[in-house]
Amino acid sequence: MNKPVYVDNNATTAVAPEVIESMLPFFTEHWGNPSSMHTFGGGVKKHIDVAREQVAELIGAEHPNEIIFTSCGSESDNMAIRGAVDAAGGHPHVITTRVEHAAVLGPCHYLEDKGFRLSTLDVDEKGNLDLNQIRQLAMSGKKTVASIMWANNETGVLFPVPEIGNIIKEGDGVFHTDAVQVAGKLPVSVKDLPVDLLSISGHKLHAPKGVGALYVRRGTKVTPHIMGGHQERGRRAGTENVPYIVGLGKACELAMQHIEQNAEHERKLRDRLEEGILSTCKGAHVNGDRENRLPNTTNISFEYVEGEAILLMLDDVGICASTGSACASGSLEPSHVLRAMDVSRTMLHGSIRFSLGRYNTDGDIDCVLEQMPRVIARLREMSPFAKD
Repeated sequence: MNKPVYVDNNATTAVAPEVIESMLPFFTEHWGNPSSMHTFGGGVKKHIDVAREQVAELIGAEHPNEIIFTSCGSESDNMAIRGAVDAAGGHPHVITTRVEHAAVLGPCHYLEDKGFRLSTLDVDEKGNLDLNQIRQLAMSGKKTVASIMWANNETGVLFPVPEIGNIIKEGDGVFHTDAVQVAGKLPVSVKDLPVDLLSISGHKLHAPKGVGALYVRRGTKVTPHIMGGHQERGRRAGTENVPYIVGLGKACELAMQHIEQNAEHERKLRDRLEEGILSTCKGAHVNGDRENRLPNTTNISFEYVEGEAILLMLDDVGICASTGSACASGSLEPSHVLRAMDVSRTMLHGSIRFSLGRYNTDGDIDCVLEQMPRVIARLREMSPFAKD
């Protein structure tokens, strides 16, 4: 079998060779515990400090100690939301959106079950928010904790984080944004943004799975939910995962060096793929705002066709794509993101997400464009609802 054509980079990315190389010494030579008093262990801590600086630089944090290392983006989201709510005291009003990742919706609904008021914001047919709705909630006079993603993982639609943050801060609220899909793809400068908390995940930017980070602006109170040790300045207990932290730092350094070139490369491939599919596949429609989105993502629905069937047929010819979030891939329910956007019932089950990365080539796009018309035509022939 030929090498697979991988166009599912929003689910996970290949670990960069430079990242692997940076990690190896911490499995074989520098494997000491960074909390140890002796030089063999304690000397490892300086490498964690370097990685913290690299992460801080990628997102434009003013102080490296504003970075807390975690195990993943989901942990970062949970720590931000539950930690901020707990630190706020009382019963703050929790605000989020209908299209968030499960790592945000999960803790928000958990808090709702515990008696906290939860408001979930609607989106329009393009996946965009109504800022007036946010303003009404933020200015209610009640303490708020808002968690609103920067970029949607399924459609790539970007939310206006600076404007949202200004509204939340005007109402004296705490603002968290899940930037898992933005970090490493677009420039970020948290020191210039009205953001208190920001989550990233290593495996979305060519670091390994199992490492992430949470930015906590100085002065923002967050109660830790992993306790029992002094690590991360007492904010997240547990012996540090040194090889993976070092790998995340290296991945952030690489992203900083090539962020504009990678974005342009991915945008050109995405646009060629999208236009090719729309012009050759009957009943195809792009979901989400085609202007205001990530450079690497397109979400396309195919009328009267099942998305799972498309993926299976693509997989048979060595093409790896997705129907949406990897965390929901085991569910037969249609995407909650597309339902929130009121996507037509005839297209709701037939959506495919193509998400590109730095290692994709024109040859990959050629392969997908060669196979997609055949796959869609075959499935439409099999559909009892499709019309010529």
